[in-house]
Amino acid sequence: MTRAGAWLSLLIFVLALGGQAAAATRIELDGAWRFHTDPNTEGVGAGWSARTPQGARIVAVPHTWNLGPDQDFDGVGWYFKTFVLPAELAGRHAELNFGATFYKSRVFVNGVEAGGHEGGFTAYHLDVGKLLRPGENRIAVAIDNRPGFATIPGYAMRLQASGNVWYDWWRNGGILREVWLSVADKGQIRGQVIRQSLSADQATARTRVAIENVDAGAHTYGVTASLEDPAGRIVASAQQTVRVAGSATAEPSFDLDAPKPQLWNVGAAKLYRLSVELRDEDGRLLDTRADTVGFRGIEIKDRRLYVNGRPVRLTGMTRHQDSPWEGQAESQGTIRQDWNDLAALHVTLTRPVHYPQPQAVLDAADRDGILLIPEIPIWQMTEAQLADPRLLDLAKRQMGEMITEAGNHPSVLAWSVMNESDASKPGGLAFFRAMKAHINALDPGRFVTFADSDVSIAPWKPAQALREADFIMANAYFGTWSGGADSVEPWLDFFDKTYPDKMLVISEFGWPGPFSTDPKAADAARIENLLGQLAAFQKRAFVGGAIFWTYQDYHSNRNLYAGSVDGYVDHGVVDENRQRKPSYAAWEQRNRALDVSVAWSVGEGGLKGFIAKVAPRPAGALPSYPVIGARVRWKALDQNGAVIAESALHDLDLTAAAMVAGTWDKPIDGIVRVNVDVLTASGARAGGQAVEYRPFKLGSAPFPPDPTQLPSSPAVR
Repeated sequence: MTRAGAWLSLLIFVLALGGQAAAATRIELDGAWRFHTDPNTEGVGAGWSARTPQGARIVAVPHTWNLGPDQDFDGVGWYFKTFVLPAELAGRHAELNFGATFYKSRVFVNGVEAGGHEGGFTAYHLDVGKLLRPGENRIAVAIDNRPGFATIPGYAMRLQASGNVWYDWWRNGGILREVWLSVADKGQIRGQVIRQSLSADQATARTRVAIENVDAGAHTYGVTASLEDPAGRIVASAQQTVRVAGSATAEPSFDLDAPKPQLWNVGAAKLYRLSVELRDEDGRLLDTRADTVGFRGIEIKDRRLYVNGRPVRLTGMTRHQDSPWEGQAESQGTIRQDWNDLAALHVTLTRPVHYPQPQAVLDAADRDGILLIPEIPIWQMTEAQLADPRLLDLAKRQMGEMITEAGNHPSVLAWSVMNESDASKPGGLAFFRAMKAHINALDPGRFVTFADSDVSIAPWKPAQALREADFIMANAYFGTWSGGADSVEPWLDFFDKTYPDKMLVISEFGWPGPFSTDPKAADAARIENLLGQLAAFQKRAFVGGAIFWTYQDYHSNRNLYAGSVDGYVDHGVVDENRQRKPSYAAWEQRNRALDVSVAWSVGEGGLKGFIAKVAPRPAGALPSYPVIGARVRWKALDQNGAVIAESALHDLDLTAAAMVAGTWDKPIDGIVRVNVDVLTASGARAGGQAVEYRPFKLGSAPFPPDPTQLPSSPAVR
């Protein structure tokens, strides 16, 4: 199947905050707040909106109360903060912005309710200008983290028979992301919609800029749009004068051309930057906004995924926003550490998990060349839930908010509308059709799909909703939930015959710990499972990608070892503290996009050097994709760990196999260890080899192990 408009990516912006918007004045409100639980839901009646109750403790926002003393608390929690508004900013248009609050919020400013929001993973803003005063101001936020029949996430009613209807990750109530106050003068940029088109020698970014006049009277604005290339050079710019009536909006458009564009590729991202400035009649800067642009063509044809005209097969793993030290209120440091590790694990495709992600995650995927399939958190819902009009309305709103925040990112491959829910039933089919039409209206150039588990559980049956998805995502746990490991091949045969025109992405596979006796046995089974399943998936060209569940163990009250009701699910290649398990190394080695082999150059007097062959994985392997912008370095060590010789980091052309030669001044008559490392364009390790040479000599001392390297291959003589 060829996706219509496959060489066009629409990056949509709905009227809400997202991306890298910068107001003329921004007051950060993170840091110290006070917090108090409200188990009897009495805070509103008791006047907490206007005064902080006794016993409220100091916490650091972003924050979740489901760590520490209130870990098990479900209900309403209150946050309180005072801040000083400078007199010169009083009377202006002001908005209170929240990156995310889980789950349902009510916000009060100086004792007056300003509004609220339902949904735990997307940003929102409230107009609070008329509620603020010069000097000290007070904010109170009441947040309810309890699920319901028609909340998203909500009760997993497909699990009703088990008596455990919670969704499968922790309900982290709180202010999960940043908070700030934006103050605008005369006008502001609400957002921009960026579309891109690509030809052989030119790319065009078309931006539609949403300008809002925040005054009662009309204003004439100067609007400038600029496109910078990956080196920061302005390659195109344009300017318009726009007159906007009081309290109205306008949407001027700009076409910005990039000649001979540098392309965004899997594992080798080239990023442009599209910046917009808004100025008043006198030329004074009122507001700015900048978004990332990645020029790339993506299409599905003949059941294969193509990026920039070249077929790829990708692998990766999911990652929950979760840790013992921050819960889901993640810091930039935790996000960066984990995504650096995912790049080191050669992740090129991920969903990335069941709910919308913060900007730091989207930025990391853009930068590292990782394709994403973001999803709203509809998990294990029944047909009755999917058929509820309240749920559909909320799902459309959450999807629109997610597209608002993520749509300008070149890393987004597709949108997913649900996970492991009753899509095969009439009510589920109607839900998917409604959501697909809604997404196509918002973002007509992007694929739409959902993650399904019924497709892999016997007896296997066709489903119309899967036929209507742009490609199929299957959660396939052969060896555990989906049936025996030996069923994967017959299932792939069934899929091939039943959906002969569909590409398949394995949206989840892996080994849940409770299917083994203990964590050590579980990880051994995990290694066997991932190697065996990837081997089976690789045989079928219609499997475009495979996503392992999951990077780290995560907090839940489901899928735990017998007798546990609260803990960390043993499902990752690292534990909850990011300590690596043996499966980490197994995944890293199996998913390299290239192979490195070493042959020795031995002459009179000993070892004189080596030749390393660096070869991309053959086309059709899983994974396989062009390794663009690679660099290589090598180091030779003697048996005491002293450096014999080493190279600088230099470019490596991997359009075909490449040879890397290393020599040193004089022959070495002893043990030598050579490390060859190939790095991606972003600096992650794409692959390499650590090989040991031992001369044939009796009584030679063993080479000391290098704990920083993976196990070496047998010596090549």
